[in-house]
Amino acid sequence: MDLNRIFLKGACPTSIGGQAIMEGIMMRGPKRTAIAIRLPNGKIHMKTQPTPQGSKWGKIPLIRGVVNFVGSLVYGTKVLMYSADVLEANCPEEYEKDKFDLWVEEKLGKEKAWNLLMVISVVLALVMSVAIFMLLPTVVVGWVAHLTENVLVLNLIEGLVRIIIFVLYIWLISMMKDIKTVFQYHGAEHKTIHCFENNMELTPENAQTFYTLHPRCGTSFMVFVMIIAVLVHALMGWPNVWLRIITRILVLPVIAGISYELLKWAGRSDNWLVKVLSLPGIYLQKLTTREPDLEQLEVAIAAVKAVLNDGDDVPYFEGICDSDGRQLKEETEEKEDNNESAT
Repeated sequence: MDLNRIFLKGACPTSIGGQAIMEGIMMRGPKRTAIAIRLPNGKIHMKTQPTPQGSKWGKIPLIRGVVNFVGSLVYGTKVLMYSADVLEANCPEEYEKDKFDLWVEEKLGKEKAWNLLMVISVVLALVMSVAIFMLLPTVVVGWVAHLTENVLVLNLIEGLVRIIIFVLYIWLISMMKDIKTVFQYHGAEHKTIHCFENNMELTPENAQTFYTLHPRCGTSFMVFVMIIAVLVHALMGWPNVWLRIITRILVLPVIAGISYELLKWAGRSDNWLVKVLSLPGIYLQKLTTREPDLEQLEVAIAAVKAVLNDGDDVPYFEGICDSDGRQLKEETEEKEDNNESAT
């Protein structure tokens, strides 16, 4: 692995960030957000809308890490559910809803059911993440306390167990067919951002020349969280298991805030220290990304170009477009012409 192809010296870091979803990509820029999904018929479904402007809390160092993490989790869940709905509408026989989803829709109506399922998904994701990756390791390592009372050693073992559980989880889900596709789109997202940051023409062929690994990835954020957690937890000693569980939950916002600032610094720097700190996350991205094909890169490029089209007077769009966004613009203009002729 050549780190010079990841921390590219001539690159101009962008504030555009993305997320892989089912059969597509979400790209989020300062002014516009775009969701591009490859439909079963080969066409690209596009949805664009203005990017919500964050609160003042999202600009304060350390605090902004927690605010942005929660916001990204909520919005990311919305986008995932949206992609599932789009694919279900275009290929209902392959994406059938389960009995629980149908029961909730019948009782509450489609819109309320969608909101309820999103809330349940976010809450479950948070609870499961905290339980599996934060609380389980400290309970397991509690048994080791009979062998040593060294606080630093106990916290290091706990951190190692946490990382092992996380890596095993990623490795296991990567075996699933749908997750493999999501990881391919994750790779397509990174390649496209690399291509854009190096001022190269956004084409699938150009993007394909880059690595699927990127220094400003959410995967690296999770690794930073686990490393910072070891240091913060070591300062709190090794109390009884219940106090450890409570304190680990209470300091999560502090750990997330520090990790976010570290990730932002790593994203705009390329000195040797940044490279050393970024290595664990970079290697983990080898599990969370896969080599995309040219069609998947085309979807990622379509999303980036839609985000860059900030000068468009029509920020909201939902329909079919091509990889250059031309069809999106032509369809919008055609609708406007039809409305004018009708009046």
